[in-house]
Amino acid sequence: MKLVAATGIGTIAAGVAKAKADTILISGHGGGTGASPQSSIKHAGMPWEMGLSEAHQVLTMNGLRNKVILRTDGGLKTGRDVVMAAMLGAEEYGIGTASLLAMGCIMVRQCHSNTCPVGVCTQREDLRAKFTGTPEKVVQLFTHIAEEVREILASLGMSSLDEVVGRTDLLRQVSRGDAALDDLDLNPILVRADGTTHGRKPNHERNEVPDTLDALMLTDARNALDRGQRMQLSYNVKNTQRAIGTRLSSHITRKFGMTGLKEETITVRLRGSAGQSLGAFAVQGLKLEVHGDANDYVGKGLSGGLISIRPMAASPLVPQDHTIIGNTVLYGATSGKLFASGQAGERLAVRNSGAVAVVEGCGSNGCEYMTGGEVVTLGRVGSNFGAGMTGGMAFAYDPDGKFESQINSESIGLYRLLTSHWADHLKARIEEHHRHTASPLAAKLLSEWDQAVSQFWHIVPHEVLPHLSHPVIVTKGGEAIA
Repeated sequence: MKLVAATGIGTIAAGVAKAKADTILISGHGGGTGASPQSSIKHAGMPWEMGLSEAHQVLTMNGLRNKVILRTDGGLKTGRDVVMAAMLGAEEYGIGTASLLAMGCIMVRQCHSNTCPVGVCTQREDLRAKFTGTPEKVVQLFTHIAEEVREILASLGMSSLDEVVGRTDLLRQVSRGDAALDDLDLNPILVRADGTTHGRKPNHERNEVPDTLDALMLTDARNALDRGQRMQLSYNVKNTQRAIGTRLSSHITRKFGMTGLKEETITVRLRGSAGQSLGAFAVQGLKLEVHGDANDYVGKGLSGGLISIRPMAASPLVPQDHTIIGNTVLYGATSGKLFASGQAGERLAVRNSGAVAVVEGCGSNGCEYMTGGEVVTLGRVGSNFGAGMTGGMAFAYDPDGKFESQINSESIGLYRLLTSHWADHLKARIEEHHRHTASPLAAKLLSEWDQAVSQFWHIVPHEVLPHLSHPVIVTKGGEAIA
């Protein structure tokens, strides 16, 4: 569980520990991605030192410290930072920004614009050719950090980091010779909580995590994995079962590669409410078919798989009027397809770079930072649609004429479907959606297609418009002008 360092974080950490979390990440204000706006980066949370010390002290005083592992991040760069984090209570340490720098990142903070000059965060082939990072550079960075940690521990007479976890008595405030700075009282974060249990807790005390549904799926799909035979599997599912299909996808790629299996070779039918990250990193050859609903992060990192979600047959709800999948669907997806007979939550297809999705509405920030792929929405959308969208395209059904007020016009433009190419392309997508979900809304649109097609918008990023293989026709007042 990730918690942003802030006043009162100890109380939250205690609640999370009681809820049987295994690891609590205390994240400071000094980290974050280069894509974050400056106003956010400068005002998001407090230093990790303050949040970490409070969480460690409160957990210790409540007898919960040995139930969880504390991790921290937020600008850690050196071995000294790691040792100080250990003394304040952390057992694990996140070093992200420094790792990016080791790979060649120069922190120009334009990750969202698809114009990274050193090719770290971009889909443009000309810029990606400039990337010079290698795994060895990151290995070298961590080797140097580990060596510095070892030197500091040796100078203290310690043989491992576990020995200094929670040892705030080894830290002291240094006088800077400045009255303003020396007036700062650091004693509250240097308090050593009584009853500290240092180091990691024994394995038998760890919260037991039951094996995933994928373990059973692997056993049942043995014929398909061994010989590439088509197979259908069926299971009941509940929302505590997460990342369904991910482990199975790993075994598929080991045996057949990313594209070695034909589409829908293994079809897994699930009935119930799927937990977070359904179909995360699912690859070609795997289809997940849910009769029910699913939580956040459906199709995270989708890599060629197919996911379809529809309400249970006995449900009295009208699908397009209700949310059937959670927030941040298709986060970072690279390929594959998602069809959902119902609405999606917020941040649909954020950072999608190649997957196709058809949903029946979504919340705010749809297609945020999208660089490729395609999204079709058949219902209302929230505000700020298309913010930072630099690639791919979208289609939106807008019978009420309200969509135009919901978009981020700095990134995208709206066009009507006045050419047969894009109209036929969209119709084929909706037909595919109906085939996989039996969507009543899709059936209605297809039966009234000649009228419905005129109520769709074609959404294209400004950067993509000059490069479309088939042009769009710009309209003004409903009449074609170019």
